[in-house]
Amino acid sequence: MERNKDQNTQAYVQILGTGMDTQETSPSVLLCFDHERFIFNAGEGLQRFCTEYKIKLSQVDHICLTRVCSETTGGLPGLLLTLAGIKNGSSESDDHVRIWGPPNLDLLVNAMKTYVPHAVMTKKNIIPQSGSALAPPLYVEELRDVDKFKAVNISAFLLSPTQFSPNDTSIVYICKLHDIRGKVDIVKAKACGLEDKRKLGQLQKGISVKSDLLDIEVHPDDVIGPPIPGPIVLIVDCPTEPHAQELLSAQALDAYYSDSQSNFTNVVNCIIHLSPATVVNSPVYEKWMRKFDSAQHIMGRATRKHETTPILASSARIATRLHYLCPQFFPDPSFPSVQNDDDDVAAPNIKVPVESSVCGISAENLLKFALRPPRKLGLDRSCVQNTMTSSVFIEELLSEIPEIAVAAKNIRKFWHKPEEDEVELSDRQDSNDVVIEEPSKFSVPKCLENVQRDDLEIVFLGTGSSIPSKYRNVSSIYVNLFSKGGLLLDCGEGTLAQLKRRYGISGADTVVRNLRCIWISHIHADHHAGLARILALRRDLLKGVEHEPILVVGPEKVGEFLKEYIKLEDLDMLFLDCWSTTRSKWDNTEAEDNSSQPCSKKLKPSTPLDDITLLKCLRKVLGEAGLMRLISFPVVHCDDAFGVVLESADRMNYGEVVPGWKVVYSGDTRPCSEVIDASLGATILIHEATFEDGLVEEAIARNHSTIKEALEVGDSAGAYRVILTHFSQRYPKVPALVEVSMRRTSIAFDLMSVNLADLPVLPKVLPYLKLLFRNNG
Repeated sequence: MERNKDQNTQAYVQILGTGMDTQETSPSVLLCFDHERFIFNAGEGLQRFCTEYKIKLSQVDHICLTRVCSETTGGLPGLLLTLAGIKNGSSESDDHVRIWGPPNLDLLVNAMKTYVPHAVMTKKNIIPQSGSALAPPLYVEELRDVDKFKAVNISAFLLSPTQFSPNDTSIVYICKLHDIRGKVDIVKAKACGLEDKRKLGQLQKGISVKSDLLDIEVHPDDVIGPPIPGPIVLIVDCPTEPHAQELLSAQALDAYYSDSQSNFTNVVNCIIHLSPATVVNSPVYEKWMRKFDSAQHIMGRATRKHETTPILASSARIATRLHYLCPQFFPDPSFPSVQNDDDDVAAPNIKVPVESSVCGISAENLLKFALRPPRKLGLDRSCVQNTMTSSVFIEELLSEIPEIAVAAKNIRKFWHKPEEDEVELSDRQDSNDVVIEEPSKFSVPKCLENVQRDDLEIVFLGTGSSIPSKYRNVSSIYVNLFSKGGLLLDCGEGTLAQLKRRYGISGADTVVRNLRCIWISHIHADHHAGLARILALRRDLLKGVEHEPILVVGPEKVGEFLKEYIKLEDLDMLFLDCWSTTRSKWDNTEAEDNSSQPCSKKLKPSTPLDDITLLKCLRKVLGEAGLMRLISFPVVHCDDAFGVVLESADRMNYGEVVPGWKVVYSGDTRPCSEVIDASLGATILIHEATFEDGLVEEAIARNHSTIKEALEVGDSAGAYRVILTHFSQRYPKVPALVEVSMRRTSIAFDLMSVNLADLPVLPKVLPYLKLLFRNNG
């Protein structure tokens, strides 16, 4: 359809989140018009990225998936829940976002139904919409949503190599904007006897008019020049070389190649490649690229090896400031793709073919290709972020808070001179800004005697609630047991990206490869939406290596989700219900005859095992990691919500038995006796503190805790250290701490790393954190 009104509208495609998860997540692409928006792929971190750069996801009408896997859909559940909350529509509402994808989209939707309301996913569209069986990509199918899209025609075809499972199908999208009607030829208009300019406007709209001077009817074709063809964008995702081979032989694109007879109306202006570097660099893919003489190729999965600009500048700025103040608790954040990694493990650079007929560039975040108005057709770098480095962040900090340099020196003294536990800080520079805490009545627990730094470290990967924000990711805690592996307690969306920011690319791979167990507190998406991505990466890292499936411990609904999800892709895991890891179940299992050894044979995900057998296997796995028990206990939040206790084994210290440490994580909960009982004598209690103290009623209504309530739980239990986390995103950086006793407490931040050996010092740092955030809490 030809539309003259498109002449002055704004339209573009834009890269969102390339490099997010350090190339482990496929970037998203935004196709934007004045009154219609499409997102292609929704990998983990998309929401957080859009929040950082003020991209309004509430205006998204359609989500189009090139493939269905954790790499391309990890951010979809959280995005759908957020959009449903924004639009606040009912199941009858027409406001729900439309989802488009290959046939296995049904499998993902069925899995998500365990925690995403069905009404949110009523606008699901399978490609092909006809429901026909997968066939060679001879023809394209036009996407229709009741009627055609307002601003663009989108067609699609499937790539499904015969040697692969149907679940490996990918989609190529062809986006063609409407043609713009040609301009009025003034010479022809005069020849037709037209003098009234209003009639020229009617002709421009496609309406025939009577001549002013001649006895004829003038039709638009008599005076209107040829239409301006609408620009065309291809979104291409070939995960493997066989997909690329099928792409090369696909007749569906014949009309769009430069040597096509119809090419004057089907000129492809931009191709966005979401294929991995190994495929893009292959001869077959390069041959396909050369079929487009004038297209601008944008390589979405490319990475520049020496990139130093953090993807999420706001959180990187805070992490850098925290590191400057106290590097012992806040290690230097690893900016994506560069820090602490060898060249051979960094993602490879895209090698764009050198022929002059191919114009290819590496994608950058927020890079645009303008499609409308026609005079602006081409690349637009106006939104690409400026280079930011840690040195810039530090310069900003010293300019804003000059006294922070002295504060940092004072903190370093805690590690360089002997002090008694909880000695009052008398030389602080911020003494007017904070409440002086009283000396603690609690002595150092015996488990810390001569403790080594390679015993335990708690790494907070996400400390916010509900949805990811600029400053805090959603819930996840990595329990680092060093050479003995580690555990994850909750696994919200973006957990993998946070691991890579903390440990670098290869370091995060090592963490995932050596995970002993993953424990999930409850079914809310902000606590487990990153689980599939972690499990899929572990599967890939251990491919060809002898290993056993990892145990995931969680509530029943999480098990139901995983049972459905593994129909989409294998996750190499076994599931154990939290109810099977309560203290009573542990007691019963340990009281049984230990002569049988059900874990002596190799575990396989396909082998059904009863919970008692799985619990014994968990005990074996924990024992290898130096742990005695992982005990789940019910808490007061939603149905089937749990907290967890980790107990380490005793150790020998100069011939004396030293009791093991005890770490308790509350999950999401109201203050309750179950948490207090589980935390009695805990070395560390990690407790949620979603709301400030003035919002008790809201905390009660939503089954969460306030800061004061969380501290009271710690006091009642006699926990040595209490670390608060899971803050409402309404507190962007740090919640209000005035008039709160903090003698044994700390506030968690993303990437904060607390070594067991540093626990005596932990509360002493808090006053300095208040100094750091005094201007913008």
